[in-house]
Amino acid sequence: MEQTHFGFETVPAAAKADRVRAVFDSVAPSYDLMNDLMSAGLHRLWKRFALGHTGLRPGDAALDVAGGTGDLSAGMARQVGASGLVCHTDINREMLEAGRRRLVDAGLFANVSTLQANAEHLPFANDSFHCVTIGFGLRNCTDKPAALREMARVLRPGGRLLVLEFSKPAIRFIEPLYDLYSFRILPWLGEVVARDAASYRYLAESIRMHPGQESLRALMVAAGLEDVRYHNLSGGIVALHIGYRY
Repeated sequence: MEQTHFGFETVPAAAKADRVRAVFDSVAPSYDLMNDLMSAGLHRLWKRFALGHTGLRPGDAALDVAGGTGDLSAGMARQVGASGLVCHTDINREMLEAGRRRLVDAGLFANVSTLQANAEHLPFANDSFHCVTIGFGLRNCTDKPAALREMARVLRPGGRLLVLEFSKPAIRFIEPLYDLYSFRILPWLGEVVARDAASYRYLAESIRMHPGQESLRALMVAAGLEDVRYHNLSGGIVALHIGYRY
């Protein structure tokens, strides 16, 4: 039986998606508040930086994979304008519905389509999108290479994939402080705010199990993307990887 990791735990690969779904079912109601608390609001700057690299123009088509509560979808909807289209997708229905409500409340519904979809089996034709984004979602995929191949497949020639994800600190002295925060403070915040320390312990563990900057770059190249590069943000705690399909 094929095995994979769920945080630091080894589980059957077939079971991971259901366990990840349970985590996000639990955290969905407090997800946005926890993001602000966990990152001291920095997640907004990281996403703004990513949006500055979409290359989107009015009338373009974009896909937000694992789009959750819709921050990147909202930004891209403004970029493509009324004549464009953004597909806001997530495998988790609770997160997707929370995102859809936020997009509607922001008046961003005419050019946004919301769809439940698995990153490893995207229900879109080849060459569909000018830009594909996945923000803080790749590490939760059971088969990351398959998800990257799917995202590359649906890109139009000349299109780009943006992967915004937690990564490996590039400054050595950050590591012990980052570990203290991740494994002590983060679960405590999860318990106090979301009444769910276990889910936030998993999220911290999943960050540690995610490939580092160079390893992820290699996975993107193997998926068929070219000119792959990355930008370290906040000392490498987060990285934005960008790859093109030519």
